[in-house]
Amino acid sequence: MKNLTKILLLVGILFTSISCNKFFDDMKPADSVSDKVIWATTANAEYYVNYLYEYVYVVVTDQTFGNVMTEGYTDMLKYTSFNPGHPGLFVTQMAYGNPYTERNFVNVYLGGWHRYTAIMKCNSAISDLYTYGKMSNEDKVRLEAELKFTRAFLYFDLMKRYKEIILYDEDMTKYTKDKALSSEADGWEFIYQDLDFAAKHLPDRTLANGRADKGMAWAFMTRAMLYAKRYDDVITAAEEVEKLGYTLEENYADATMKTTAAGNNEAILQWQFDRSANITHTFDYNYTAGGDFAIEKQKGGGLATPTQEMVESYERKTGGAVDWTPWHSTTTQTPPYDQLEPRFHATILYNGADWKGRKIQTYVGGYDGYEPWYNNTSTAGETTTGYYLRKMIDESHNVIDYKGGVAPFTILRYAEVLLNKAEACYHSNMTDAANAAIRMIRNRVDLPYTDKGGSELWAAIRQERKVELAFEGHWYWDLRRWGVAHEDYPVGLNNYQVHAMKIEDNGDGTFTYDYVSADHMNRTFDQRMYRLPMPESEIESNALVEQYPEWR
Repeated sequence: MKNLTKILLLVGILFTSISCNKFFDDMKPADSVSDKVIWATTANAEYYVNYLYEYVYVVVTDQTFGNVMTEGYTDMLKYTSFNPGHPGLFVTQMAYGNPYTERNFVNVYLGGWHRYTAIMKCNSAISDLYTYGKMSNEDKVRLEAELKFTRAFLYFDLMKRYKEIILYDEDMTKYTKDKALSSEADGWEFIYQDLDFAAKHLPDRTLANGRADKGMAWAFMTRAMLYAKRYDDVITAAEEVEKLGYTLEENYADATMKTTAAGNNEAILQWQFDRSANITHTFDYNYTAGGDFAIEKQKGGGLATPTQEMVESYERKTGGAVDWTPWHSTTTQTPPYDQLEPRFHATILYNGADWKGRKIQTYVGGYDGYEPWYNNTSTAGETTTGYYLRKMIDESHNVIDYKGGVAPFTILRYAEVLLNKAEACYHSNMTDAANAAIRMIRNRVDLPYTDKGGSELWAAIRQERKVELAFEGHWYWDLRRWGVAHEDYPVGLNNYQVHAMKIEDNGDGTFTYDYVSADHMNRTFDQRMYRLPMPESEIESNALVEQYPEWR
């Protein structure tokens, strides 16, 4: 997957939906002519495994790059409309908590039980590979490793949502209609074994020819085992990644936006696109600044925008927090955007920022103009926070001429591996190693760092995860796995509102800045949301399971 454009070209389509049925109901005979053809040659088998790689893409786009980013459930991101049919309606309702966390609502918009369909396909493929495969044993083992890497990705997505799940492997004779849940420990062990097998049997990235490689498996293990709280396994996997020669890109923006084909040595797993082959995405089109459309008298972009809380998460470029108190009222004093560290400028567009040869205008009446939250009747083209997303948006993409974008989706990168290692080292009392990893992250953007211990070190790890990995699909899940999401803000996601910077043009070259709420009620994290509800369809069809205690 070093250059996944090749794989996408072979697959030819991007899935936008997967059956939500229990995978037992989707089982197919394992002795069809098509199975024999698929596994007759290495080339045919690789085509089919390419198709299964698509499920990795689907998992990622469901919660990061799709129409709904999980940052919308946190203090990072605000969806810009409350109208029926707009993603902002249910994202904001979910963020408000009860009474919006009833079972059906949660399952439709945050559930992942439908991953079982893809898991069944991976299991069936591994079984068929050894039943019908005519290729060399070396190729069989490599293809099995690719399939187990994909299966681990899918099971991880279930585990972080449900904790106790149904485990099936490639022994298709053991598939039954009724099967009990496995323990949480057994679930994480299953994922560990899949990734361990993949890491030991996949080739180095230089030999993978655009397919899964061992670096991806080791890197993903650092993420999965961090959730499992198996810190020794995180550290071991991180050390294996370090041996493979990955480095941090000198320019922070390049970490996510530069392709591996162009030499990005930080990206470990990256999905690439090709407009000439009509393999594109709509992320730019949905999230770009509204003025990109307005200057052409069209309407679009601004599906969701960064909050004032996220802006205030960034340090000065010389280190240390900014005192934002003067801007928590009404003032004509210009906010200290120019004083903030490089990751802010690579992540968030603000009033006056340079963008596509123009200046961003997030003031009322500007091209990128502000609209108040809740009363906003539009569904696109305005900011309700005074900001726009810059990170992962392709500045060279003309959204008027082309709806489809081709900027890569970077799924795993070396900076995350370092942060995963830092957290594991902190929990293992390896203070020096944790500090060393944090220092590497901050050195990239020239931020000073002094070694820390105890609660100060933990605060530094939390800070770096929020800022370094902003909008990459981690923050909501981090707060859940740390068990703090139910606590009051700013520790958790309870009892707070997100804010906007409403800006008025004074007509004399100055602006008036007004700190206003971008919510109409306090946000709440219901404690039962630490585990999502099991779908009723599973309970009705499987006699050996019952609803999780939190949802009975």
